[in-house]
Amino acid sequence: MMALPTNTFKTLSGSSLDFTVLGLGGAPLGDLFARLGTRAALDTVEAAYEGGIRMFDTSPHYGNGLSEARYGAALRDKPRGSFILSSKVGRVMNPFAAPVSAGPDVVSPGFAGGYPHRAAFDYSEDGTMRSVEQTLLRAGLSHVDILMIHDCDVWTHGADAIEQRFSEAMEGAYKALDRLRAEGVVKAIGVGVNEAAMCERFAGAGDFDVMMLAGRYSLLEQPALSSFLPLARRKGIGILLAGVFNSGILATGAVEGARYNYREAPPDIAAKVTRIEASCRHHGVTLRQAALAFPLHHPAIVTLVLGAVSPSEVDANLADLRVAVPPALWADLKAQGLLDESAPTG
Repeated sequence: MMALPTNTFKTLSGSSLDFTVLGLGGAPLGDLFARLGTRAALDTVEAAYEGGIRMFDTSPHYGNGLSEARYGAALRDKPRGSFILSSKVGRVMNPFAAPVSAGPDVVSPGFAGGYPHRAAFDYSEDGTMRSVEQTLLRAGLSHVDILMIHDCDVWTHGADAIEQRFSEAMEGAYKALDRLRAEGVVKAIGVGVNEAAMCERFAGAGDFDVMMLAGRYSLLEQPALSSFLPLARRKGIGILLAGVFNSGILATGAVEGARYNYREAPPDIAAKVTRIEASCRHHGVTLRQAALAFPLHHPAIVTLVLGAVSPSEVDANLADLRVAVPPALWADLKAQGLLDESAPTG
């Protein structure tokens, strides 16, 4: 096994976290879009660990806690100091009530299975502590290394509700997480959202170690480049980058039914991906390989968090990550206006 490169990150509390440049995302382990058998889920985590991945991310949202439980089952016998586990707060589970069906006004990825428990948003201080307790009970672990405020963004709550939710998160969840960090219960605290603007707003409102940003800095689009990522560098915030395939289209290409932002890709996005993929082929690499290589050039990114549903997918991600992408590709994409000219690429 070839060791993965690592980024050593210093937290505000003085702790050090060694992030492998590739992490395993836990949403698919919670039955995202399709049910995943228990054996397949555990084998996937085992393959990631054996492949050198030491950063694992999850959330109560992923299958109403199923992802956390599966991580616990797979990692419980590993030396606790050998891996980083991050989870999130903002939802509390009620095991005595069945899940509600997502309404047409709710924009959130859909889970095909998961635990039959009802989730409720709760960004209060008390709700945060209950969420952490539930996470540890599901995972069967003594602690998690990173806790993040989850989905406090316009994408999830809508423009009319975001001000109230943001206030709740800063007055409740942030205070609880800040206290847990000061007490040494967790090494780092952060935010996990789908919007660079909300990352920026949280960064200005509190002292966060890390932020997980999904989809907003990728080979396809770079809205985080101009303002948020420079701010993260100034404040020493490490970026855990998720959604590098923009929900799938940068992995599959612009095939029929390709997903972008959890939905079928619109024609303009598909057309842009087609042009990017043509350039990748011209330079002898695949779209997936370029999508993995590109964001790691930015100094604010400490790890890429990718989901997988099988050991073969983990192996494919690891193999693609190790491919050397020629610098001429980035120059070509910039010349065509397909990549922001100011994006770091070498």
